[in-house]
Amino acid sequence: MAPRRDVRFVSSGIKLPRASPAPAPAPAHALLSAALPFAHIGRAIDAAARHVAASFPRLPVARAETAAAPLPRRLGKDGGEERVLISEVAVRGKDWEPLERPELEEAAAAALRACRPNAALTVREVQEDVHRVVESGLFRSCMPVAVDTRDGIRLVFEVEPNQDFQGLVCEGANMLPSKFLDDSFRDRHGKIINIRHLDQVIKSVNGWYQERGLTGMVSYAEILSGGILRLQVSEAEVNNINIRFLDRKTGEPTIGKTQPDTILRQLTTKKGQAYNRAQVKRDVETILTMGIMEDVTIIPKPVGDSNKVDLVMNLVERPSGGFSAGGGISSGITNGPLSGLIGSFAYSHRNVFGRNKKLNLSLERGQIDSIFRLNYTDPWIDGDNKRTSRTVMVQNSRTPGTLIHSGDRPDHGAITIGRVTAGIEYSRPFRPKWNGTLGLIFQHAGARDDQGNPVIRDSYNSQLTASGNPYDDTVLAKLESVYTDSGDRSSTMFVFNVEQGLPILPEWLSFNRVTARLRQGYEIGPARLLLSASGGHVEGNFSPHEAFAIGGTNSVRGYEEGAVGSGRSYAVGSGEVSCRMFGPLEGVLFGDYGSDLGSGPKVPGDPAGARGKPGSGYGYGVGIRVDSPLGPLRLEYAFNDKQARRFHFGVGHRN
Repeated sequence: MAPRRDVRFVSSGIKLPRASPAPAPAPAHALLSAALPFAHIGRAIDAAARHVAASFPRLPVARAETAAAPLPRRLGKDGGEERVLISEVAVRGKDWEPLERPELEEAAAAALRACRPNAALTVREVQEDVHRVVESGLFRSCMPVAVDTRDGIRLVFEVEPNQDFQGLVCEGANMLPSKFLDDSFRDRHGKIINIRHLDQVIKSVNGWYQERGLTGMVSYAEILSGGILRLQVSEAEVNNINIRFLDRKTGEPTIGKTQPDTILRQLTTKKGQAYNRAQVKRDVETILTMGIMEDVTIIPKPVGDSNKVDLVMNLVERPSGGFSAGGGISSGITNGPLSGLIGSFAYSHRNVFGRNKKLNLSLERGQIDSIFRLNYTDPWIDGDNKRTSRTVMVQNSRTPGTLIHSGDRPDHGAITIGRVTAGIEYSRPFRPKWNGTLGLIFQHAGARDDQGNPVIRDSYNSQLTASGNPYDDTVLAKLESVYTDSGDRSSTMFVFNVEQGLPILPEWLSFNRVTARLRQGYEIGPARLLLSASGGHVEGNFSPHEAFAIGGTNSVRGYEEGAVGSGRSYAVGSGEVSCRMFGPLEGVLFGDYGSDLGSGPKVPGDPAGARGKPGSGYGYGVGIRVDSPLGPLRLEYAFNDKQARRFHFGVGHRN
């Protein structure tokens, strides 16, 4: 008996527009709020459910050709929905023909839960089974049709399967790797398009963007004729980047001192790029590390109904310059644990000309020490795209000569080393986590007695200069490479330095000096293990006071500064275990070892041999550390291999 077409209702798994124009990208406000789900499937199902609800209670049945069939008997009411008795349930394809693929008919039949032969069904139960067939993801449409037969009412689900997958077109995915989608559909070619699988792919694409801090999503999907799947991806695009300075006290807009292009050149986020939240966060951190901003925020604002966003950068500037005073410890004064205190006075300007250039002028004065230092740094040279910095330095210092020439006889005064230094250095990152420095430095250095008179030999008749003149002149070409890495449970630092003395004039010194330092930290439960090693060698004609001094707070603890030895070569190793005690206080166990590798006698004048220094030694002990704005404050009590005991006090991390 032929079915009557006015008695069926339709549920579609996905609306398939024919040859429609390309959809517009999702507006920026939708991209910034959330990634849209594959919601049109659910909307189609809901529309089908409303159709079922409107049609099934008034369901007229197809009649026999010869005589009218009686209306289906309705079961008694129990206060709920009326039920209709169904004698047979079948799944058919277009024109009610059996499906070409039996597995599809089996999949549709397996999705039916309530619709079974000889079952009395309600509208809700038919709705739920329509949902299940469509949600299987294999069918484009599902149409329940009731037919009155001699054996009773036959309920036929007329389904239209999706097309076989033959290809994929993805538009607008500028950031998404094509391999990502290739892998998602690699095993689907020639198989029927499964909307459930497509939904998972869309979620994975949206998740890919979210995991990387990108603002993007699949905004549209359709199945074209020929089994071609088309995905439209919308990515939020940066339009303009606007800078706004805010007053430190009122928070109101104000005029800033920093040039806008000085800020903009620091940003990796550029106009026309996809909006990346993680990248913007890194840009905020970069601006803060410039040292001229107190607070930085970047706020995205949608531009109309487009997929573009304007970035508004709110900046609160720090005071540009000022005076400061402080203190420290000289490593050259060795009498007593807290001797050698020095005071300092400094002026700094961190934003010269509003270009983030740094000017530092400082003076340090102690019992013997005095250092005058002038530094001018351009953190990023104009016109350079490699983030190269330039530092010009002038320094005049007077430091104790006790590191090398300690232990003078009582009838002789202390020796100081005077240095006048000027130079220029260029630095830039050349690989991830690697930074390089190239410089040229001139040094004019010599020794003086306690009266300030130049001397060329100490009380042991050891020479104090390499040239035999009151002063040694040197031009050094410097090359340094620094590697730093920090993870969740470990950290690494490696420094390699090469210096070459250039004999531009015959009397100027010519030598080569190589040094290396390595520090490796590990988190072991509540404790931290820190291993460090350093070493170096110098070859050529160099000043004795430039020899490597071993022993002291930053070398082998338990010894005075330079008391282990001084040589052309050296090696020092150290191990520390620290544990947080309470608040900012840490407890430390440590052990150090150092040696001049037998090179002490090779230093001009053999100052270590004249003073009977052992050339090698070790120390061990305990200490406490307190975090402070200046860095860790270190107080340590150490024993050496000669059973001598000594306090050590330091500020900052060990070299």
